[in-house]
Amino acid sequence: MERDISNLLDEWPFVPGQISVRLIEGKDHEPRIQVRLDLGFLQMRLDGRPDGQRPHECDSYLEYHEAQLTQMLGQGAAPDLDNEELDLDLSESDDSEEPDRFLGSEECRQLREESQQYYHRYIALLVLEDFESVARDTSRNLRVLDLFRDYAIDEDDQVAMEGHRPYVMMMRARALASHALQNEENKVAIYAIDEGIESLKLYYHSTGQEDQFDEAGEVDMLREMRDGLIPKLPVSQRAELRQRLEAAIVSENFELAAILRDELRMMGN
Repeated sequence: MERDISNLLDEWPFVPGQISVRLIEGKDHEPRIQVRLDLGFLQMRLDGRPDGQRPHECDSYLEYHEAQLTQMLGQGAAPDLDNEELDLDLSESDDSEEPDRFLGSEECRQLREESQQYYHRYIALLVLEDFESVARDTSRNLRVLDLFRDYAIDEDDQVAMEGHRPYVMMMRARALASHALQNEENKVAIYAIDEGIESLKLYYHSTGQEDQFDEAGEVDMLREMRDGLIPKLPVSQRAELRQRLEAAIVSENFELAAILRDELRMMGN
């Protein structure tokens, strides 16, 4: 069996400073994403876990642990999983313990490594302009961050990836807006960006970093994208923005009102 991939590398040269991505058909006739690296290729499945593995017969470690969380909290049906294999104690515990925290260091390591795979994929999908799938994978990685924050046992694991949250939030908002633009829905794109900016504002406020909001690169990225869309809005959109502003003031939603005022100001109203 020939194992040398030199011919494959030669037919698709690496270009420094450029993310080279292509979509191919695998031997099973399912699509695969390939990313050209300086020393070879990165190949991923388009759906499910990028490497195609199914931990514990689930789509990913995230889905596996979410199923266990559902089972522990008694919020609905869960897959028929072996609790002994999970090494989970589902019995009642005394009040001094934290039964809701069940992710140990090994589980968190697995989730971090898995999230890295999804990161590689959504960057490749962004190049391929498959924005709907980018939104899917970024939303998925945000669920991992929530799981760490709320259920990791070790404090270091609780915050190990939290610094990535603003970037993932920005990428998700960007993907949603770009998907709307593909469908020529400029208004929907504006809403997606506004929601992304507002979510980032709430994040920085909740973490006591209000002063970093206006300086954040993720916020700048969304604002620049939004600035490029404002001239494309129809005149009727201005009237609708004014109506939304009035409604926000009446409902005392002053944060939204501030955003809407900025919109009208940028539109020359």
